[in-house]
Amino acid sequence: MHWIDLAGAMAAHRHSRNYVVTASIDHMDFLVPVRVGDLVILKSSVNRVFHTSMEVGVKVFVENYIADTAQHVSSAYLTFVAVDREGKRLAVAPIIPETDDQKRRYDDAGRRREIRRSELERRRKLR
Repeated sequence: MHWIDLAGAMAAHRHSRNYVVTASIDHMDFLVPVRVGDLVILKSSVNRVFHTSMEVGVKVFVENYIADTAQHVSSAYLTFVAVDREGKRLAVAPIIPETDDQKRRYDDAGRRREIRRSELERRRKLR
């Protein structure tokens, strides 16, 4: 999980060109084990920018280069917020999706954001 957070932060930092902090991570399942000696590959991308926050998708793969196999381990969506040295939120340049895959991830990120907001509001009401 730590590696997923780091891979996501690198994508957010690279896009925003500022410090970033992790605001949330969505549900995660580990589909297959990672064993000692396996090569772990993490792929991250900024799916959408909202204003100061960004949704980043991270996919994890495990590769056994001796057996020449690769498997999907996990996927996660993280929200990062760009901040200055004092922790004040900073605006982030938008993402302009171009490919069909980028457009799908962009649209899906908007739907996930609404779900996260609804869930947060529901939990606030329970307090």
